[in-house]
Amino acid sequence: MNTPDLHLMRLACLPLAMWLAAPAAALAATPAPVTAAPSMPEAGCAGLLNKTFPRLQDEKPQSLCQYSGQVLLVVNTASYCGFTSQYKGLEALYAKYKDRGLVVLGFPSNDFGSQEPGSAKEIADFCTNTYGVKFPMFSKSHVRGDEVNPLHAELIKVSGTTPKWNFYKYLVSRDGRTVSAYNSLTSPDDKGFIQAIEKQLDAKK
Repeated sequence: MNTPDLHLMRLACLPLAMWLAAPAAALAATPAPVTAAPSMPEAGCAGLLNKTFPRLQDEKPQSLCQYSGQVLLVVNTASYCGFTSQYKGLEALYAKYKDRGLVVLGFPSNDFGSQEPGSAKEIADFCTNTYGVKFPMFSKSHVRGDEVNPLHAELIKVSGTTPKWNFYKYLVSRDGRTVSAYNSLTSPDDKGFIQAIEKQLDAKK
């Protein structure tokens, strides 16, 4: 584990004032976008999206193919983390840009600091009642390690980077081939982050 990763985990649940005084190393540069090798989509669905996950609220299977042609923001979430308030900003992004083709996909995970211990119902109720989350959320899963869910396994492969903590973000182009990774310290209202989202929204499939 490198120095930026250690700083990130130490900062994860510190007060905002202490984040602002954090070493610059924790704000590691965002990796450059990486383009995946061409794949053969099934029935018009990009290979990256050709997967099914149970919906958080009722565990009803949801095909990610329904989001084909949209810009994806994939985030691994947790209910008891210093970054949990990012739910508010993520929902604001979704509300502002969904009509232009942005969809935020939330994947609760207990992989970091055991900060998502609850059941699906508890997580769903928390997201709705505390932050008014309306963007799609899926059942709790692993986002790293031997049991990593298939979407994150592919995101890791394409981007060359693994989630380091809760609220790690992957921005995926409309064609599903270009993935940019952003660490947990990148807030949803970060100017550069928003510019990257808008650039992807303006791009044609």
